Amino acid sequence: MPWKTLDDVALAGKVVLVRVDINVPMDGDRVTDTTRIDKIVPTVKDIQSKGGKVVLLAHFDRPKGKVVPEMSLRRVQPALEAALGQAVTFVERPTRAMIDALPASAVVLVENTRFSPMEEANDPAMAQFLASLGDVFCNDAFSAAHRAHASTEGVARLLPNCAGRLMAAALKALEAALGSPQRPVVAVVGGAKVSTKIELLANLVTKVDHLVIGGGMANTFLVAEGIEVGKSLAERDMAETAREIRHRAQKAGCQIHLPVDIVVARAFKAGADSQTLGVRDCPPDAMILDAGPKTVAALETVFAGSRTLIWNGPLGAFEIEPFNAATFAAARAAARLTREGKLISVAGGGDTVAALNAAGAADDFTFISTAGGAFLEWMEGKELPGVKALMG
Repeated sequence: MPWKTLDDVALAGKVVLVRVDINVPMDGDRVTDTTRIDKIVPTVKDIQSKGGKVVLLAHFDRPKGKVVPEMSLRRVQPALEAALGQAVTFVERPTRAMIDALPASAVVLVENTRFSPMEEANDPAMAQFLASLGDVFCNDAFSAAHRAHASTEGVARLLPNCAGRLMAAALKALEAALGSPQRPVVAVVGGAKVSTKIELLANLVTKVDHLVIGGGMANTFLVAEGIEVGKSLAERDMAETAREIRHRAQKAGCQIHLPVDIVVARAFKAGADSQTLGVRDCPPDAMILDAGPKTVAALETVFAGSRTLIWNGPLGAFEIEPFNAATFAAARAAARLTREGKLISVAGGGDTVAALNAAGAADDFTFISTAGGAFLEWMEGKELPGVKALMG
């Protein structure tokens, strides 16, 4: 790999600045989901075991360069201490002397980096200030890697740097999925609108062998083929774009898979009366809310014949029963193949993670990224500044 890990850098006696993502959901002063905090623990403990002192850099919410008390990282300090099993020193305005005076085993949490407008502007002065606090920079926040900020990109160019355990695992998994994958490769892309994922689809058709399109996006592709979709969500003005993507796929040797049967209803609500019909049989007054069982069976065959799977977006309105059936069944099929060692499966995006968790399939996937924006830009083939800085 072109980047260094914690195993490649001498950390004994060094102050290690660690960029983490602990932007967790909260209810009042209580963290409602500690997943992001829990996932940074191995990196922190590893640095400590190698003799390094940990200084955590992170953002919280979107204060837009202003001090917003309710967006202070002080609020996550108790949950961080519980996860690490030790006291954490919270600092609003750190100095190197202050950090050096703390015990070697100390963990320092610096106030929200986005309280300064210099952070998102990637101001060299802020990068220099951050660099003055440590000896080594460790990026463990893949979710912020698509941002060229002072605490992600700027400081990385001023200190010896490396990827933390979480970042290294993400980069390894993503390289295995699209960089130099085992073929055939299948990508599942779902969601509401083609217009939000044009770059993603255009990149994927040149990289994968099979492209499965689901959700509202599939309706737009059906319209492009002259198939009526009733009152379904569809971007009719994107039909020509859909045809261009299909043409590009044909030239690249990528097979596009659309629903062959559909689940329709007249109302978008839990338990609504629904019908399973052929893809060309959607009534004018109905909405397509899920793919049907024949589509799922076809996808399972594609999955079984593939070696690598990349997944972003559900196949239907998975939040509402019974329109979760296709997404859940396909997810469980992918999980089973992964568990059996037949498939490398990588997934990411908020809705995707929620769907895989709800299906009980998430734990069996090879890698799941909670980094929505960064994961999407990686799938689009874009260069991520926070990753590039680790390679310079």
